Amino acid sequence: MSLDLQPPDLAPRTDRTHRAAATPVGRDRRRGRRNVPAGIAAAVWLLIVAVPVYYIVITGFRGQNDYIEQGPLDLPTRPTLENFTALFHLGFTTYLGNSLMVAFGTVALVLVIALPAAYAVVRNPSRLVRSVFNVFLLGLAVPAQAVIVPIYLIITRLHLYDTLLAVVLPTAAFSLPIAIVVLTSSLRDIPNELYEAMAVDGATATRIFGRLVLPLARPGLVSVGIFVGLGAWNGILFPLVLTQSQDQRVLPLGLWNFQNQYGTNVPGLMAAVVLSALPVLALYLFGRRHLLSGLAAGFGK
Repeated sequence: MSLDLQPPDLAPRTDRTHRAAATPVGRDRRRGRRNVPAGIAAAVWLLIVAVPVYYIVITGFRGQNDYIEQGPLDLPTRPTLENFTALFHLGFTTYLGNSLMVAFGTVALVLVIALPAAYAVVRNPSRLVRSVFNVFLLGLAVPAQAVIVPIYLIITRLHLYDTLLAVVLPTAAFSLPIAIVVLTSSLRDIPNELYEAMAVDGATATRIFGRLVLPLARPGLVSVGIFVGLGAWNGILFPLVLTQSQDQRVLPLGLWNFQNQYGTNVPGLMAAVVLSALPVLALYLFGRRHLLSGLAAGFGK
């Protein structure tokens, strides 16, 4: 009796190895490898963003003497709320109310005009509507600084100088082009079959707009509202040129109260920055998903 001592065939095992590497599990293992350079870059970027925010917050809780004596990133040894309480004696509530009125007024005016305009662009294929839409698109290429003098003359001729309406109107006008672009792309995502089904049921254009377009355009309206509101909240050009009295100042201009000819109250200024940023942060956290998706849809088509 003879024994077969030949080594086993290794080819099948090699094939199994290649097949295992080609399976989804093998691909997932390769994808699961750590991207060290990306992690380092993300950590550096986080540090760049976090350090200024940390400086602003801790400086707001310092006194003038502590700010001068301590380092810029040291924790305050004697934290105080005097900077925050002093804001209300410098007209902070007035500036906050003016900024809220400008922001809400601008958002309301833009949404009331932009949504019907976007609906007309989507549902009316006439050449006149396309020409008007192209004119709105040209507004994206015109900076506000280039036409600030004609705007000033128009506002003064309308006797609106040194009023909040003088800030709301041009801010809304320069926000309309991007609002119409975003809402037009959002309305184009509505299937045409829905329009046809409501038309077959005898719905008028007004009914279609109220029952179909308005509910389905809600994500786009939220994204436009947040984007326009942030721009109106942080705007400084129109309030600087079109207002002059203390009662009509908004928050960006109100921060000048912490400057004088002898220096700047840096802790008080940082406290004001912290309080003025809280409404913006809350608004962004509330609608960040709609903001990013709406803007991506608007520029993606």
